[in-house]
Amino acid sequence: MTDKPSPTAKPKPATPRDAASLILLDQSGRTPRLLMGKRHQGHAFMPGVMVFPGGRVEPSDRSMSAYGMLADHTERGLLTRIVRPSPTKARALAMSAIRETFEETGILLGEKGLGAPATSSEHWRAFAEHEVFPSLEGLHFFARAITPPDRSRRFDTRFFMVDSSAIAHQTDGVVGPDSELTELKWLSFDEARAENLVWITRTILEEAAKRLEIGLEKDVPVPFYREWRGKRLREEI
Repeated sequence: MTDKPSPTAKPKPATPRDAASLILLDQSGRTPRLLMGKRHQGHAFMPGVMVFPGGRVEPSDRSMSAYGMLADHTERGLLTRIVRPSPTKARALAMSAIRETFEETGILLGEKGLGAPATSSEHWRAFAEHEVFPSLEGLHFFARAITPPDRSRRFDTRFFMVDSSAIAHQTDGVVGPDSELTELKWLSFDEARAENLVWITRTILEEAAKRLEIGLEKDVPVPFYREWRGKRLREEI
């Protein structure tokens, strides 16, 4: 006869999945503006709120061709406090941010004039069709956050920033009433603060503002948000 779990026993927290998110930053005007999208009201996860494009890492993110390399300090930060660190994993996290940005906004980040990158992955087909090599240069890792353990869906998300000059192409029809993001907005930081944001998005927004003041190219510690025994922690990695 097997022992039955206590009715008061808490279920084991879900294992966080590797994910990435990206802030596109337009610094061409007097006031920097960043791109945000409104999630579909029908989503089970964060419905109807404003977010930065992002999602989980896919296997093809490890092998997709890319232009350039991550800065040394960016790679080092991405490989801090993780299981089985490797340059391939750091690269996959950055590539995931680029791919998810396209899948949610239609924006392809990278370099043109190099021909079509070779890929057999459906996730990256649009880059080959539009002859855009996804570019790792210019991506700045500036924050990390893990979804609290009481959530059914958990992500270990790395947040990147990149200047909008990295936009190589934009396709139509990706954003709309039946899409994951129903609208896109280029917002100043103050305008973004006035939107409907969940706590972590608002927190990452403030971290982005701080990092922009320090300088995106600077080798500085990266804030790491997680929850431990019911308390929100901000650490640095």
